[in-house]
Amino acid sequence: MTLILFERLLLSQASMIITHFAGLVGRLYSLVIGGYMNFEIVQEESNYRLNEVSVFCKVKEKFGGLSNMSNAFPVSVNGYDIANTEALYQACRFPNHSEIQREIISLRSPMGAKMKSRRYNLNTRADWDAHRVEIMWWCLRVKLAQNGHRLGEILESTGDLPIVERSHKDRFWGAVLNKEDKSMLSGMNVLGQLLMQLRAEYNSKKENINVLSYVQPLEMENFLLIGSPILAIGTEL
Repeated sequence: MTLILFERLLLSQASMIITHFAGLVGRLYSLVIGGYMNFEIVQEESNYRLNEVSVFCKVKEKFGGLSNMSNAFPVSVNGYDIANTEALYQACRFPNHSEIQREIISLRSPMGAKMKSRRYNLNTRADWDAHRVEIMWWCLRVKLAQNGHRLGEILESTGDLPIVERSHKDRFWGAVLNKEDKSMLSGMNVLGQLLMQLRAEYNSKKENINVLSYVQPLEMENFLLIGSPILAIGTEL
């Protein structure tokens, strides 16, 4: 009996240690991301009241230009013209597969790019989940760098309200309608958090917008596009 109790105690303590360590890993992930971007992302769900946020869902809505699905803000990376940031983001999944990247960035349809990416899901870089937030931030910075005041004006028009992407099911990048209270959205809203930081950067530097035209490449292994290292966007001032 004593031996059984001792074994149970050991298992209990081991479980507590594992749980604590997992929590630390999650926190460290946030700090590492913050280290590159100089801010942190809250990776837990929050609730947002619809009439108290700047919300977007479809590209033709008031704040629709903030969506990665918008073709109104094309980008160019390493000399490749890309119709939208959704295609750029999805292409970053496959640094070691130039042919897949080429297929994705050649598509004008953002949903087409997303669906094409899903087709090759098994070829996604192994560390994608660890880097996807900073890659998304880089994509957004490129979008702002190459679209300047046109995108900045939409960011500015959101005021100081939380920016929220309303999604049908994605609780990580966006927030979904609360089934019990239709006036509320619930989710981590990571894309919204990144856009709020982008808004802050634009508002603080809009009088000298050229400063925002430079975006350095991410410091990670295999940050490639069509077989070549992704270069800096613009010229550092």
